[in-house]
Amino acid sequence: MLHKRLSVVAAAALLAASAVSPAAVAADHASSDQAKTLVADAVAYLKAKGPDEATKAFQDPKGNFRRGELYVFVFDTNGRYVASGANPRLAGSDAANLKDAEGKPIVQAMITETREKPDAVIDYVWLNRQTNKVEHKHSYVTRDGNYIVGAGTYDD
Repeated sequence: MLHKRLSVVAAAALLAASAVSPAAVAADHASSDQAKTLVADAVAYLKAKGPDEATKAFQDPKGNFRRGELYVFVFDTNGRYVASGANPRLAGSDAANLKDAEGKPIVQAMITETREKPDAVIDYVWLNRQTNKVEHKHSYVTRDGNYIVGAGTYDD
C-alpha cells in the first residue's frame, strides 16, 4: 500500500514539475531587443544578397532568420508580401488591406509610419502561432528602399 501511495505522489510531483506555468510561457517570449536585432540582421542580408536570396533565407523554417517565436516578414511599399517566415505561401500575395483582429489596417500602418522615418513600431492584435491565442503584438519594422522588413514580439 505504501509503495502504491508513493507512486501516486511521485506521479503527481512529476506532472507538477512538467506543467508549463504562465510565467514560464511569458519568459519564453522574445524581447524587443531580439526583434530589433533580427530586423537589423535581415536588412543587412537583404542589402548584401538581394531580394531573391533573402526571401529564400527568410522563409527557411530552420534558417538563421527563425529565432524562437521570432520570424522575419517583408512587404514591398505597395503592400505585397515579399517574404513571410511564418507562412511562405503568402509571398507574392497582396496584403495592402490586411487588418488585425480588431480591424486595424496593419500593413498600411507600416507603410505610413516608415514613409518619413525608416524605423517604426506597429502595435496590433494578432494570432500567436505558438500559443494559438490572439494577443497584442508589437512589430519592429524598417524601411529599406522599396522593402519594409519586420519582426514582432507578443506581450508577456
